[in-house]
Amino acid sequence: MPDSLSISVFNSGYLPVNGGPGWDPTRQATWPASTATLIAGDRDAILVDALMTTREGEQLAAWVTGAGKDPSLIVITHGHGDHFFGAGPILAAFPDARVVAMTAQVVDEARAQTRPAVLDNWTGWFGDQFDRDPAIPTALNTGELQIEGHPVNLIAVGGADGAFATIVHVPDRDTICSGDAVYNNIHMWLWNSTPHSRATWLHSIDAIAALEPATIITGHRDPDAPDDDAQRLLDQSRSYIEDFDRAVAGSGSAPEVIDTMMAKYSHYGNPYTLFVGAYSQFNS
Repeated sequence: MPDSLSISVFNSGYLPVNGGPGWDPTRQATWPASTATLIAGDRDAILVDALMTTREGEQLAAWVTGAGKDPSLIVITHGHGDHFFGAGPILAAFPDARVVAMTAQVVDEARAQTRPAVLDNWTGWFGDQFDRDPAIPTALNTGELQIEGHPVNLIAVGGADGAFATIVHVPDRDTICSGDAVYNNIHMWLWNSTPHSRATWLHSIDAIAALEPATIITGHRDPDAPDDDAQRLLDQSRSYIEDFDRAVAGSGSAPEVIDTMMAKYSHYGNPYTLFVGAYSQFNS
C-alpha cells in the first residue's frame, strides 16, 4: 500500500461560448475554466468529474493515460452537464471504469440534463461540441470508497449552484474536491438563484468548512489562481454569494448588479457568468 494517495488536477481553461442576447458581441463570452481531479494510488485511481465537451474528454483521457493510472471509477460530484458530458472518451480509453455518483438525487439531476429542453440550452452555448447521449452515472448509495487501502469519502453537503452537491474528501491529504460548492477566483454560477437558494448554498459551504480541510480543489478554478488554500476559498465563496445577494436586493436592473459586483470582483475570471446570473434576476 502506498504511504499516501497522489492528487493531480486537469484544468480545461476557459472555453468560448455563444454569449446570446444582451451580451456585448465585441467580447468573447466564455465558459468558466473547469477541473477534473485524479486521486491515485500506485495503479488504481478515482477520477472526479469529467468536463463538458468531447474535445475536453479526449484531452482528459490522454492526460490520465499519461499518468499511468487505471481509474476504476469516475465520480460525478453533481448533475450538471459540464461535469459529466465529457466522460465518453475516458470510458473508451478505460472500458472497465464506471461513471458513478453518491446518491440517486445526483443521478436523477444528471439524467434531467439529457432532456430536450436542457440539451437545447447546452447547444445554445456549445453548439455540437458535446455528446448529446452521455453516459449517465449510477448511484453508489454509499459514501465510503477506498483506493488501495486509503479511504476516500463522498459526502452530501446540500444545495449549491442549482444542483444537489456532493464532495470528495481525501483524509490522508486533508483535501476536498468540492465540485461547484466552492469556486476559486471565478465568478460564481448564480443563474436563476433566489434568496433561499443562496442561503442554502451558504449552508453547504459551512458544511465543508466544518471538515476543516487544508486544501480545496474547486470544480471551477481560474488557471492563474494563486493557490488552493481552503480558508481563502471558503471565505471568498461566502463573500461572493453574500455580496451578490445584497447587490440584487439593492439594485433595480441587471447592469446595476454587474457594476456593483465588478467594483469588487473585476479580477475574477469569466465575467460572462456574472452577466447571466445578474440578468436572470430581472427576467419576468
